[in-house]
Amino acid sequence: MFFGGTLIVPGETMIEKLRNIGIIAHVDAGKTTTTERILYFAGAKHKAGDVDSGNTTTDFDPLEAEKGITISSAAVSVEWADHRITIIDTPGHVDFTAEVERSLRVLDGAVGVFCAVGGVEVQSETVWHQANRHNVPRICFVNKLDRVGADFFGCVEQIEQKLGARVAVCALPAGQGSEFRGVIDLMRMKFWHNDPDDPKHLRYQLVEIPEQYREEANLARERLLEAVSHVCDEVLTLVVEGQPVPEAVLRKALRQGTLSLQLFPVLCGSAFQYHGVRLLLDAITQYLPSPLDRPPVEGITPKTKEKSSRRPQANEPLSALAFKTVSESHGDVVYVRIYSGRLEPGMTVLNSVVGRSERISHIYRMMGARRDRLDEAGPGDIVAVVGLKQTATGNTLCDLNQPILLEEIRFPEPVISQAIIPAKNVDEAKLSEALAKMVRDDPTLRCWTNHETNQLILSGMGELHLEVAVHKLQRDHKVQVTTGKPMVSYRQTLAKPIELENRYIKQTGGRGQYAVIVLRLEPLSREEREALEAAAEEQGEKPDPNGLYFFDEIVGGAVPGEYIPAVEKGFREAARRGAKYGFQFVDVKCTLIDGKHHEVDSSQLAFQRCAEEAFLEATKRAGVVLLEPIMKVQVTAPGQYLGDLTRDISRRRGEILNSMLEKGRAALTAHVPLACLMGYTSELRNFSSGTASFTMEPSHYAPVKEELADLRAAS
Repeated sequence: MFFGGTLIVPGETMIEKLRNIGIIAHVDAGKTTTTERILYFAGAKHKAGDVDSGNTTTDFDPLEAEKGITISSAAVSVEWADHRITIIDTPGHVDFTAEVERSLRVLDGAVGVFCAVGGVEVQSETVWHQANRHNVPRICFVNKLDRVGADFFGCVEQIEQKLGARVAVCALPAGQGSEFRGVIDLMRMKFWHNDPDDPKHLRYQLVEIPEQYREEANLARERLLEAVSHVCDEVLTLVVEGQPVPEAVLRKALRQGTLSLQLFPVLCGSAFQYHGVRLLLDAITQYLPSPLDRPPVEGITPKTKEKSSRRPQANEPLSALAFKTVSESHGDVVYVRIYSGRLEPGMTVLNSVVGRSERISHIYRMMGARRDRLDEAGPGDIVAVVGLKQTATGNTLCDLNQPILLEEIRFPEPVISQAIIPAKNVDEAKLSEALAKMVRDDPTLRCWTNHETNQLILSGMGELHLEVAVHKLQRDHKVQVTTGKPMVSYRQTLAKPIELENRYIKQTGGRGQYAVIVLRLEPLSREEREALEAAAEEQGEKPDPNGLYFFDEIVGGAVPGEYIPAVEKGFREAARRGAKYGFQFVDVKCTLIDGKHHEVDSSQLAFQRCAEEAFLEATKRAGVVLLEPIMKVQVTAPGQYLGDLTRDISRRRGEILNSMLEKGRAALTAHVPLACLMGYTSELRNFSSGTASFTMEPSHYAPVKEELADLRAAS
């Protein structure tokens, strides 16, 4: 392994110099441009790429270049100040939230990029809360300070209020918008003066803070010391006594506060204009954690289910998590985060999820589309592996003799579907194979056949997600298809609790079929479902993604133990097929409370069929409620359109959560049924003359009003 031009064996001293970070933000906040400037200043590129030109390192997919957005997360590695930084540039569009989720699962730290004009936007909140769930320390970078309408202090205030983050502002802009001149470093109390005559943007000087910004900088320095004093007694003592705080003491305290998630350092600049990026790189190495600063990874021993952990050391047994797969013509490329032990080409490892051994052919460090082959990888490394046959996203790779099973990655359920219509000359086997690869690579895609219409259905997170998936199907897999109208993925649940007995008794000569069960079926509220999910996690079990929970309260062997799993299988199968509307059932608790069996005629099949019939009968007696996905929508537009936006949202059966008018811009947040948002992009563009934009993300499922239920289901 090469580091700083020297071959180094992975060990603890090197691990201390590793930084695995993600760039997370709302769409168009400047994540990819920031990543490009980091690569440029770190010497990984001789010329910085540009999103508009389609020549960036991380957005190397032709579709990303064409649309000017990040679709898939991409990994790059750079060296800065004797550290190696692995960066994953994640998408900002909510349709590709799975890329953010799997990246945050394996990263040690993150940089949240915020647009100085847009502030904390809806997807900024989403990715911030995703990082909270994974306890990932973060740095904030307020970008685009050279844009008209930039408001650094307003953006910082939103970070505090909307995200609930205690910030430590470490840099100030010298002017904003057209008056932006550069960045003031509050740690050194110096102004970063970039040489305007240097076309390569590499020459700079640390000079005295210009007079017109000095008072503001002194006040900001006092606020920085006050913020840090909340987490460090040494700094507090120096401040109270009126003593100067040495830079080394301040940086050490700020690092402690960042690692403990008590503080979030705020940097600023304009990545496009090359301002503030070097300060950001310094902050990444100084404040964000190495793998040694993170808790040991925890899992369970597969056979005993006992809790186990692995420290980030090379002499520990191997433990690694596969967090992404990419299907290619010559085989799968699997992205892996190594938590402990070593990985080498030719090595045989255990996939503890499927219980199969796998052989590592090659190991690569990724640099966008480029791959650098490695002879080995150690704790903290994020690498790509070739040669795995059975490994999918979320699988654990570990030592053959000391296995461990790490927690899998959880992804949101798809909310929108459309029919896939293959061309007449398409090979069905080729289509099936291509779709299987795509669904495996992207866990938020689903593909299934509607047996009533015999249509092939593709489900995803949004219209753009489905559009990209179909494009890849045609471009990468050479399968020509057309698409039907997008359809909403409705769900249904029971209208009320019910207890019933069902008898499945068949006698047609010879051995018969005999099963009698008594079930109690109850719809679950959101609070009840969350409680059951928490209980499942405490027991080391994976919560059911659809909120279907089965319990056995049989006493005295009324139903023998070997038949109880068949009852659960029948319940789940009937819930999957649905009733009345034909959609998947969700949020149902099923309890087996009594039953009867026959010594000769009872069988697992009989009890499964009995449970299926019981569930269908329960839906008839208790009734069902059709549920539709509700999206959280945030719309921004010039102020004169606020009234039009409000009326349009109401027309779409939306519930307005809040609206505001500030600095001539209107912002509106609402809950709107997904069924009412089809084609919203073009309609919004038309009535606002292209000046409005919106984002949406799944919020929850809600009952459809009775008068609309049959109409919605039929459509």
